[in-house]
Amino acid sequence: MGKVSEENRTPLPGSSVAGPATDPQLDLWRELPIAQQPTWREHKDYQSSIKELGSRPPLVFAGEVDVLRERLAAAAQGKAFLLQGGDCAETFADATADKISSRVRTILQMAVVLTYGASMPVIKMGRMAGQFAKPRSSNDETRDGVTLPAFRGDIVNGFDFTPESRAHDPKRMVQAYNTSSATLNLIRAFTQGGFADLRSVHSWNSGFMANPAHSAYEQLAGEIDSAIRFMDACGADFEALKRTEFFASHEALLLDYERALTRTDSRTGLPYATSGHFLWIGERTRQLDHAHVDFLSRVRNPIGVKLGPTTDPEDVLALIDKLDPNREPGRLTFITRMGAKNIREKLPNLVEKVTASGAQVLWVTDPMHGNTVTSQNGYKTRNFEDVMDEVRGFFEVHDSLGTFPGGLHVEMTGDDVAECLGGADPIREEDFDSLYESLCDPRLNHRQSLEMAFLVSSALQSRSRNR
Repeated sequence: MGKVSEENRTPLPGSSVAGPATDPQLDLWRELPIAQQPTWREHKDYQSSIKELGSRPPLVFAGEVDVLRERLAAAAQGKAFLLQGGDCAETFADATADKISSRVRTILQMAVVLTYGASMPVIKMGRMAGQFAKPRSSNDETRDGVTLPAFRGDIVNGFDFTPESRAHDPKRMVQAYNTSSATLNLIRAFTQGGFADLRSVHSWNSGFMANPAHSAYEQLAGEIDSAIRFMDACGADFEALKRTEFFASHEALLLDYERALTRTDSRTGLPYATSGHFLWIGERTRQLDHAHVDFLSRVRNPIGVKLGPTTDPEDVLALIDKLDPNREPGRLTFITRMGAKNIREKLPNLVEKVTASGAQVLWVTDPMHGNTVTSQNGYKTRNFEDVMDEVRGFFEVHDSLGTFPGGLHVEMTGDDVAECLGGADPIREEDFDSLYESLCDPRLNHRQSLEMAFLVSSALQSRSRNR
C-alpha cells in the first residue's frame, strides 16, 4: 500500500484538521481592545513559540467538546449538576502524579456525595490542564522600593521576585502545553482505568467520616453506603461504574495561546479551541466590544462568563446575543461571583431578566472570589462560612424564582493546606505560616472541599424531595 501524505490523510471523526484553523474571522480580535495580556510580541521567541504551538496536536477533541455541551444542556434544564473545581492557578512544579491524583480524587469524592443528594448525574470538570494564567489588578508589583512586572501565572512569568523571573517569556506557553498534555494523560488514566470506581471513591469518603469533626454528616454518608450496598446486592454493573467522564477547563485569558491551539473540526469544518473542553471569560475581560468576547464567540466550545456584583442586566443580555445567538442549551454558562453579602440582593434581577429573554443558560455559583479578605497576619484568605453562605444564597434565589441552580465552581486542592479559615475541622490564622501554599488565591483544602460537598448535597436532597 502506498504511503498516504499528511495533507491527504482523512482525519478521524471528531478530530481536528492539522494546524491552526484558518478562518480569518478568528483573528478579528487582534483589532479590538484587549486587557490582561503579556508584553511579549517583540520577544525574540514569540513567533517561534506560536509556530510551535500551532504544530502540536490538539489537547482535547471536538467530539469530546460536543459531549460536554450535551451534558451542560441537561444541567441547564435541571437534569444534571456541574461540579467544577481545582487550583486557582496551576503551576508547572505541582504537575506531579501525586498532586494531580489528589485533585482528581477530591473532585470524584465530592461528586459521589453530590450525585446522591441531587439524585441526578454530576458533570465532573477540573480547573486543570490549562489554568496557568491569572488576571492581576496591577501590571506591576513593588517591594522595598523595587518595581517589577506582576506575577501572571507560570504560562507568562515566574513567581520569584527577580527581573529574570518576572520577564514575560513566550516559551512558557509551550511549557504550559506540554504540562497540560501530561496532566490530561494522567486524568484520562485515572478516570478510565479503575481509579474512579464508585465503591473505591465511597470508601475514601468513609475515611473522611472517621474524623469526629464530621459527625454531622454521618447520616448522609450512611445513606450513600446503604445505596451502594443495595446496588451491589442487586448485581448492578459496577464494571461500568469503574470509569467516569472528566472534562478540563480554564480561563481563556491568553488569546495568543488559545488562537494557536484552535483547530478546524474534520466533521463540520467549524473551529474548536482545543486547549480545553470548557473555557470561561473572567470578570475583568468580559467587555462586549473587547477581544476576549469576540474570539470566544467564534469557537464551538461551551463558554462560561464570570458575573460579579456590579453586573448590568443589559450587559448580560448583550453577552447572550453575542456568545449564544442561536440560544443553544449547553453553549453558555453564567458563573456568578457576587459575595455572600450581595448574592441575595444582586442575583435575582439577573436571573429574572435572562429567564424572561427566553435564553436557557446554565447558572453556576463561584462562592470563592467574592469573599476574599485579608487575615490579621497578612494572608489573603476566605472564611468557609462566607463561602457556604453564598452557596446557600444561590440556592435560595433560584428556589424562589423556580429556576435551576445548576452547578458549583470552587477553588480547591486535594492537599491539606491551610488557606481558608474555618470549617468543621477548623483552619486558624496561625496555621497559615506553615501550611499556606497558594501563589495566588486561597483554596479550600481536602477536608473543607468534602465538607462543602456534604452541605450542598443536603441542600440538593431537600430540593429534590420538595419538587
